[in-house]
Amino acid sequence: MAQRVLVIGGTGPTGIPIVAGLVARGHAVTILHRGAHERDETPQQVEHIHADPYDPDVLADALGSSTFDVVIAMYGRLRAIAAATSGRCERFVSVGGVPAYRGWMNPFLYTPEGLPVPVREDMAAVDRPDDDEKGYRIVRTEGAVFEHHPTATHFRYPYVYGPYQLAPREWCVVRRVLDGRRRIIVADDGLTLHHHGYTENLAHALLLAVDQPHRCAGKIYNCGDEEVLTVRQVIEVIATALDHPLEIVSLPFELAAPAWPMIAQPLPTHRVLDLGALRADLGYRDVVPARDAVARTARWLTEHPPPAGGTEEMVLTDPFDYVAEDRLIDTWQAMVRSFPPIEMAVQPAFGLAYSGPGGRPRSQSEFVS
Repeated sequence: MAQRVLVIGGTGPTGIPIVAGLVARGHAVTILHRGAHERDETPQQVEHIHADPYDPDVLADALGSSTFDVVIAMYGRLRAIAAATSGRCERFVSVGGVPAYRGWMNPFLYTPEGLPVPVREDMAAVDRPDDDEKGYRIVRTEGAVFEHHPTATHFRYPYVYGPYQLAPREWCVVRRVLDGRRRIIVADDGLTLHHHGYTENLAHALLLAVDQPHRCAGKIYNCGDEEVLTVRQVIEVIATALDHPLEIVSLPFELAAPAWPMIAQPLPTHRVLDLGALRADLGYRDVVPARDAVARTARWLTEHPPPAGGTEEMVLTDPFDYVAEDRLIDTWQAMVRSFPPIEMAVQPAFGLAYSGPGGRPRSQSEFVS
């Protein structure tokens, strides 16, 4: 059944596919945004309200006496939006972030250090501003959402990637490819797992909530790609997609400063979400597999490169200092070459339970069924 849907935002990375999906379902869609980023991808029949969703008074004036079947809040001051739309809609769907989890932004809160893996929705949230002020504000905002809209559905986004993202981790690799680099530094072999969500996949999750309100009312969900790629895998997918060989040079985390922007935290520990509730309640599956999504994003960035020294590079904090990178790589590799061989009384292996390449040999020369 067609519904009147207000999307607050709608022109950002996930807003674009959400609006397109709502229109494809036959809903009457209005987007409220500042008007700074009109997108060619926005369907012509979508109504626009130009207002600042960070200003509660401006927001209230812009809404007037309007009511909607569904409000999707994904931009602006969420607490104020929740209050301003109370009593104006039957369903409220909102977007927040994974820093709500205790330890997501401060891995030193756990002993041993590092966030538990995977992170379920019922794990501890930040409850003290001293532990993580941003996470604490996010948790309080979630509380305000459900205070004003008890049947709301709230999504905790991980890092977003895809077209129009303001912190595109893939640019750390794509720019090096465009600049003709042949070597790239990773920390600890690039094995860190850091959950991301492709724009179309995250949009799909929210659209499932619009489609099935009875299954997700009053709940909070993790969302993100079903497959979590390591930093090394992200680099390898991009290098393949752009047909540009890259030598991946592994350094210890403490030395691998050029690799820190892709890890985005002060430890190489993992940050992985449990998507079990999203799959069980709403039937979520990725619409674009993560490896394809990373390749798509890399190709999009080659066609829409951020300006050198612009907002994206400032947010990423990657200086693209190739002279320093080469000195670091050359110094490390020279040190490794000069390291003396050390013989051990018994050569370590992978354990007798391991039967893969280089592991325990078969006990019989021929396979017996």
